[in-house]
Amino acid sequence: MCSAGRRWGRRQRALLWAVLLAAWEAAWGQLRYSVPEEMPKGSFVGDVAKDLGLQLPEISDRGVRVVSQGRTQYFALHGKTGHLVTAEKIDREQLCQRVQQCVLRCELIVEGEMKFYEIEVEIADVNDNAPSFQEAETELRMSETTPPGSRFSLADAHDPDSGRNSLQSYELSGDEHFSLAVQAGPGGDQRPELVLAKALDREEAAFHELVLRAMDGGDPARTGTARIRVTVVDANDNAPVFSQAEYTVRVPEDVPVGTVLVTVTASDADEGLYGHVKYTLKKVSDMASTIVHLESETGAITLLRSLDFEEGDSYDLEVQARDGGGIFDTAKVTITVTDKNDNAPEISVRSAISEISEDAPSGTTVALLHVHDRDSGVNGDVRCSLDKDVPFRLQSSQGNYYSVVTARELDREQVSEYNVTVRAADGGSPALQSSAVLALRVLDVNDNAPVFAEERYSARLSENNAAGALVLRVRATDADWGQNARVRYRLAEGRVRGAALSSYVSVQAETGALYALRSFDYEQLRELQLWVRAEDGGAPALGSNVSVRLQIVDENDNAPQVLYPPPALAAGSGAAWSGVELAPRWSEAGALVAKVVAVDADAGQNAWLSYELAKATEPGLFRVGLHSGEVRTARSPLARDAARQSLVVLVKDHGRPALSATATLSVVLAESVAELLAELGSAAAEAAAPGEPAASLTRWLVLAVAAVSCLFVAFLLLLLALRLRRWRRQQLLPADSGALRGVPVSHFVGIDGVRAFLQSYSHEVSLTADSRKSQLRFSAGSCCDTLPARPPPDEPAPLLGDEDPAGALPAHPAPPSQAQPNTDWRFSQTQRPGTSGSQNGEEAGAWPNNQFDTEMLQAMILASANEAADGNSTLGGGNGTMGLSARYGPQFTLQHVPDYRQNVYIPGSNATLTNAGKRDAKNAAPAAGNKKKSGKKEKK
Repeated sequence: MCSAGRRWGRRQRALLWAVLLAAWEAAWGQLRYSVPEEMPKGSFVGDVAKDLGLQLPEISDRGVRVVSQGRTQYFALHGKTGHLVTAEKIDREQLCQRVQQCVLRCELIVEGEMKFYEIEVEIADVNDNAPSFQEAETELRMSETTPPGSRFSLADAHDPDSGRNSLQSYELSGDEHFSLAVQAGPGGDQRPELVLAKALDREEAAFHELVLRAMDGGDPARTGTARIRVTVVDANDNAPVFSQAEYTVRVPEDVPVGTVLVTVTASDADEGLYGHVKYTLKKVSDMASTIVHLESETGAITLLRSLDFEEGDSYDLEVQARDGGGIFDTAKVTITVTDKNDNAPEISVRSAISEISEDAPSGTTVALLHVHDRDSGVNGDVRCSLDKDVPFRLQSSQGNYYSVVTARELDREQVSEYNVTVRAADGGSPALQSSAVLALRVLDVNDNAPVFAEERYSARLSENNAAGALVLRVRATDADWGQNARVRYRLAEGRVRGAALSSYVSVQAETGALYALRSFDYEQLRELQLWVRAEDGGAPALGSNVSVRLQIVDENDNAPQVLYPPPALAAGSGAAWSGVELAPRWSEAGALVAKVVAVDADAGQNAWLSYELAKATEPGLFRVGLHSGEVRTARSPLARDAARQSLVVLVKDHGRPALSATATLSVVLAESVAELLAELGSAAAEAAAPGEPAASLTRWLVLAVAAVSCLFVAFLLLLLALRLRRWRRQQLLPADSGALRGVPVSHFVGIDGVRAFLQSYSHEVSLTADSRKSQLRFSAGSCCDTLPARPPPDEPAPLLGDEDPAGALPAHPAPPSQAQPNTDWRFSQTQRPGTSGSQNGEEAGAWPNNQFDTEMLQAMILASANEAADGNSTLGGGNGTMGLSARYGPQFTLQHVPDYRQNVYIPGSNATLTNAGKRDAKNAAPAAGNKKKSGKKEKK
């Protein structure tokens, strides 16, 4: 009873130790199970899910599977229960022939977590094999003189089972002359020997039949038998003797087939039949019998097939040498196989992913590899490596496992796919290597904004374009892929001239084409600046902007506009202009009569104007400057020339096709005021209705004379007031104030910090005979040709009309003294941006160099024309005149003021405006010259 209790306690402790061992192995990531061999397929091995703490849904979701080494998979994982079951019927003797403890290993791979667990399954032996002899019948020959006690070795039995199920004992039955003795070999194996217990007598019995039985320790026990026939022969005095009791040979595993591994030799001192020795293998394993062959006559052991160190590293043979009399001797032969580096490393991918996001953090596992080399020693040492130009690295795991992890952040835009080559090389000489390729695709992340093909875009569009015209195309590319690389375009918010930008242009979202939504007018809008934004389809979307500059190109769509002479109210179409100018009959050739001033709202070549005389009453009397528009006398007027001359000046631009306008000038040739009034009266009479009586014409003439007289008196009073005011200012100013001290302050206008002297255009008093048809203008000699000099302090300034109180002009007035033109005051031809500014040399004038200067001039002249048209100018402005504020407004700068000095003229003279200060300094000589000319005229 006590002994039974002690046995039960020992079992409990053994079970407890087994449980603790299993728990410890599970904690270290290793499971161990035991299962008997010969179990049918699908038999339960162990509850893996419970031992590892895995939930059943996780087994299918995480991709849990079992991988065994070798080609045959002996175990599988049941997905529904999480149990480890057998996948094949397992034969321990076939798997573990020479191993006492048969253990199969496999790995449990969790692909979702890139983890693995080692599982060891011990295959327990069952008594499924009986002991067996290599030869079922054995024949022994013994001499009748063999002394009792002699021993003869017998072939031993073989049982592939292990432990108690293997061979345990031998039994001999059949004859009292023989007994059985069992000897223990060097490895603990049992070697049966036949012992002669009683002397033989051939005459009594020539043959003896024996049965040798081998038994294992299984339950029930299994047995194997061999029949032994002993033949009694005549006396054989000498037994064969081997040269060595044990033969040892070392051969490489790559030795060729047919090579003699070793030759055993035995000698017998007898002669004849008793001295002839034959060799046989008495004890050899099944594997060794298929590898080597023993030549019975020579004792040479040759190789039947190739050796493999991985299958067996050594083979033990027992060779028997028997003479003709049946006497034999035994020797042991040990063949040791040395390893050669004949196996390349094997790389197996246990788990791998095929796609990875480019924003995956460094250290992300992409594959789990197992590396194995069947060689041993240095030949089995494996080193793994990756290519150097890939962003991955190898990380050694438990055992022969390696993890392929990311070494840095990935960039799909640089490399979108990787073929990662894993190389494994052993330590042999020469080294063998193998490789495995991991295909990995990098998934895109929206980390790149669209990039435009150009830093900025610009386009030119002709004005008067059709609505919906294509302007240009912007193009942006995104280095991302798929939806993240889909680019859409839109306009940035903005306003142009108070209206939304989207009402001017639009951009096609898919193609980036920019369209004009309206017809542009260069005179209203010269340039359009806008921003186009490109956004990709990522979440969140990334975008970039680009500047687009749209320049409106001018077309010749505006005809020239004549500013002077002013338009006639009765002009029907608005293309004809009219005015009345006075030219004394004593005018010399080249005398300035009038100047046609015109502008063009276009720009560039379309705004370059030229003037030509289209029609004239006397064709050879007047000429027009091609570029300046100045009307001058081509020769001196003759007595036969008509008093009234009608000139039609054609103003034409340089566009294609060219546009033009006409200006009509009426020039009156007169010697005196009476003649002038007569001509005006005649013109009024002709303009009157045909049925009006002559008394009506006389009445209108008297009214005109009265109006002129009133205006003249008013002018005298105004001039007197101005002279008194200037005299008062002269008294207030210091004596050394300069040559311009006597000039009224109202004649100075500040232009960009420069005090420029201004002079009204040609006349200060206008006498209108008919406001709708003709206009009479008087000019004082002191305010036309040159700037008036400051009178001496002791001499009062002369007043207009002092010489002729009645207001009549002298028949031959002497021209006032005139200084030489001062080139410092006037603009050079290149400084005159307008089309009407010119020197006397008309053909030598240069056109504006660029569009900007022309546009500025046009804008200034148009502004002047608008002010003049208002009729509210205080400095010479009004209907039919060119106002001072219109020509010299404060919005003009000195560099962009058109040179109207040639508009300041004296009838009958070609003098130009000059600097008053310099005129004073050079007054003597020019004045004398002018007087001489006047004297000659008087003589004529």
